[in-house]
Amino acid sequence: MKTVKLWDKEFAISYPASAIQKDIAEMAKIINKDMEHEENPLFISILNGSFIFTADVVRYFNFPCEISFVKLSSYEGTSTTGKVHELIGLTENIKNRMVVILEDIVDTGITLSKLIATLSSYQPKEVRIATLLYKPDSYKGKAKIDYIGKSIPNDFIVGYGLDYNGLGRNLADIYTLV
Repeated sequence: MKTVKLWDKEFAISYPASAIQKDIAEMAKIINKDMEHEENPLFISILNGSFIFTADVVRYFNFPCEISFVKLSSYEGTSTTGKVHELIGLTENIKNRMVVILEDIVDTGITLSKLIATLSSYQPKEVRIATLLYKPDSYKGKAKIDYIGKSIPNDFIVGYGLDYNGLGRNLADIYTLV
């Protein structure tokens, strides 16, 4: 089994790049079908972790769209702090627009709840959520997750944009803490 060491922790491969790309392609087909009649939807990527996922999803998108980035964080090390820090905000006008949030991973839903509350104050037409990874056992949010690439256990993972104290984002595969 392929492993990597990041700082003081060992991680084993759990979600290979080929499976990630297959799941994203399937998700993108559904998003395309759902968005074909929407005028200029806005995809909002949550940085830092979602940058690779966002790039892959929008490459499959077949219609005009805009992409924006917000930076929210609730993690330190391998656990959530329970507090969301907004570091970079949204600059686009989203009133009466379809908005699709692109998230790398939905676990507790703390970050997502904060972002949805903020976006709702700007009166979008609708907000949908797409995530590559979903931890159903950890999720405490109320928002419906519209598009899910893969449901996973409540493990700490790295790779494909996800990090452990800054390392691992560049890995093509996803690895689980061993």
